[in-house]
Amino acid sequence: MFQGFSPKTQEFLWGIRLNNDRGWFETHKQEYLDLAAAPLRELGEEAAAAMEEEFPKLGLNLHVSRIYRDARRLHGRGPYKDHLWFTLRRPSEGWTARPAFYFEIAPEYCGMGMGCYDAAPEIMARLRARIDRDPKPLEKLARRLNKQERFKLDARMYKRPKGDPGPLLFPWYNSKSFALTWEQDWGGPLYTPALVGEVVEGFRFLVPYYEYLDRLFAENVQN
Repeated sequence: MFQGFSPKTQEFLWGIRLNNDRGWFETHKQEYLDLAAAPLRELGEEAAAAMEEEFPKLGLNLHVSRIYRDARRLHGRGPYKDHLWFTLRRPSEGWTARPAFYFEIAPEYCGMGMGCYDAAPEIMARLRARIDRDPKPLEKLARRLNKQERFKLDARMYKRPKGDPGPLLFPWYNSKSFALTWEQDWGGPLYTPALVGEVVEGFRFLVPYYEYLDRLFAENVQN
């Protein structure tokens, strides 16, 4: 059962950020297991169970990140990740994945949200085609997002806009990929079991956006 993270969890993440080598990690591996890996999985399992009970048709699978980086993709970085996360998403083939709910911990912050990361260009083309055909559903979601202060649209924009559907939908229309994100400093509910309810509440708010985006993967739009 998830009891909360610890201030020492943040200390460990700073430690791996500043000492990203095998010797340091092996000395502190038990801290990783006790302070980061175990509570993150417990949080993910409880959030997944709550989402399955409330939204069974979404068919979400839990994935908890490992701390070990892919040795083929180090690119001069150390062998360990200094931020960890779990995702809830439908199964998909390859990394150009369906949208996902996520929660992550990092040395500076913790955060959660829902995103469509590394979306294939054809998926974003389908989004633009849908906006062109019927912008009203996304306009409604965009206004709903703008009325609250927790989640923000974090968009990777094309240098050259693909079109102009108006100021409300412009960032959605002209994104390579995007996420709805929320970050906070360490403290408060992070150290208590109440974090489970906070994460599920956040995911609940994001469900309509997830459903809108996930339908793009079932469409067959000619662009």
